[in-house]
Amino acid sequence: MLSVLSYGRLVARAVIGGLSQTDSRDYSLVSASFGFGKDFRKGILKKGMCYGDDACFIARHRSADVLGVADGVGGWRDYGVDPSQFSGTLMRTCERLVKEGRFVPSNPVGILTTSYYELLQNKVPLLGSSTACIVVLDRQSHRLHTANLGDSGFLVVRGGEVVHRSDEQQHYFNTPFQLSIAPPEAEGSVLSDSPEAADSSSFDVQLGDIILTATDGLFDNMPDYMILQELKKLKNTNYESIQQTAKSIAEQAHVLAYDPNYMSPFAQFACDNGLNVRGGKPDDITVLLSIVAEYTD
Repeated sequence: MLSVLSYGRLVARAVIGGLSQTDSRDYSLVSASFGFGKDFRKGILKKGMCYGDDACFIARHRSADVLGVADGVGGWRDYGVDPSQFSGTLMRTCERLVKEGRFVPSNPVGILTTSYYELLQNKVPLLGSSTACIVVLDRQSHRLHTANLGDSGFLVVRGGEVVHRSDEQQHYFNTPFQLSIAPPEAEGSVLSDSPEAADSSSFDVQLGDIILTATDGLFDNMPDYMILQELKKLKNTNYESIQQTAKSIAEQAHVLAYDPNYMSPFAQFACDNGLNVRGGKPDDITVLLSIVAEYTD
């Protein structure tokens, strides 16, 4: 969050120059990531930005900051397919499109759609499924544009409260919407959603807003109030502070995931669906933590 001194300066500027109405400065995201692979040592990244079967990216373009997370569906491992290949390739493709400028900031669904169809046309066969969440900050308009398919997602925190959040998309309990590529003989029997089915939203952000983007390994194990408690430790907008807070959030979720006596959000959801479940949910965990700051080259 902004320091008291910085906040006071912003208030003074707002009173004198109408900052809240006519702020002509560009905004940007200062972002850091941390995570755990369920079957790997803590904080160890596989090739690319992958924690276990999760994948993520953080990219900058002259017009926008873009980041995303994807959760590879682990069930493919039963068929000899590495689930991280699909999620990792999807996120790397999204990142490349952003760096090449092949996107419109106000249309994150378009980033997801172009990336997915590029994967479908890949000459090298790629099998698998994943959820996906893309977040775009348009620097000039100060608007955040989001697209979420499945049960990964994001929170926007302002003044210690959640002011925006993604909507989870589930076909039924523990079966989120997902992008898929199946072998020809399995097409029609593998769950596959269109990228255009992603839930999208757009809203204005303010300097100092905190954006937390994560896979369900976080949200299934930490309710909002616990996340907000951890975010109170975030004292300024420098990368080191953001990285340490992202690490702290991921570590707490990781501990809770393996607590058999903890009534996790996932366990509560399971009970709501008639299942007698208790404890955390062991899973890959990916946390991207960002703060909206003034853009500097």
